[in-house]
Amino acid sequence: MCDDFTLADDAEWQALRRVSRRGFGLGAAGLAAAVPLAGCMANGDADQGPEATGSAAGDIVERAVTIAAPDGSVDGFFYHPAKGRHAAVLVWPDVLGLRDSFKDKGRQLARSGFAALVVNHYYRSAKAPLLPANAKFTDPAVRAQVAPWGKLLDPAAYARDTRAYVAWLDAQKPVDTKRKIGTVGHCMTGSTTIRAAAAVPERIGVAASMHGGGLATDAPDSPHRLIGATKAALLIAIAQNDDARDPAAKTRLREACDAAGRTCEIEVYPANHGWTVADSPAYDAVQAERAFQRQLAFYARL
Repeated sequence: MCDDFTLADDAEWQALRRVSRRGFGLGAAGLAAAVPLAGCMANGDADQGPEATGSAAGDIVERAVTIAAPDGSVDGFFYHPAKGRHAAVLVWPDVLGLRDSFKDKGRQLARSGFAALVVNHYYRSAKAPLLPANAKFTDPAVRAQVAPWGKLLDPAAYARDTRAYVAWLDAQKPVDTKRKIGTVGHCMTGSTTIRAAAAVPERIGVAASMHGGGLATDAPDSPHRLIGATKAALLIAIAQNDDARDPAAKTRLREACDAAGRTCEIEVYPANHGWTVADSPAYDAVQAERAFQRQLAFYARL
């Protein structure tokens, strides 16, 4: 979860990374070479035309989009292979919002054969990008700026948004509506994927949470209590420091999955909160790739 404990862990992890870089002589240029990222598309207006980009797996198309939702107009980016119809994946960014690292996730999914919609879940507050490129959650000013945006995102708001996103995806020619939709969330939106699957159970077939927080709490509306209302397979990837804070959460999730008869993979990864996000202080390329491959295995069910 994005809390003070995680902030302390992030600070410690950054210190360890600095020691590691000195020890192995791997500076910023070396890291960039070791973990290449796809080129970033410039932010554009909603009517920006599709842009085709090449990849080893074939061409993909990416474009900025605007989606009509009950609470306003949602800005986002849509990525898909240049040819054919494909299962869709709805991508929810983390606490810092839609930015280049999540656009890269959309491209990664498109290159893997999926139609990916990456949304600005803070659209009620501002269009993306909402923060400077170098913004960090460890900065008190950034946390103060983000806090009021998050307060607008209650479970009912997420459900309304999910219905709008699913309807939009089902209207897109590159989306194969004969297949179910997957959804993946990160950090604060990890729990959102379970809520999304419960909001549109007939369409969402996979819900993946990457180092999500608040999945299994004592609250009456805790996401784990909604698992029985879904028809989705669940992939729950837990950060080791989140598990250390609340080791019972994984047990509550397993019990809820078993009681509902749902397919659930619940694993604590040997990495800290935020490890799948490329610009996170805790980013771990090896474990991020492993988590992505598990996502692909689950999306194959769609």
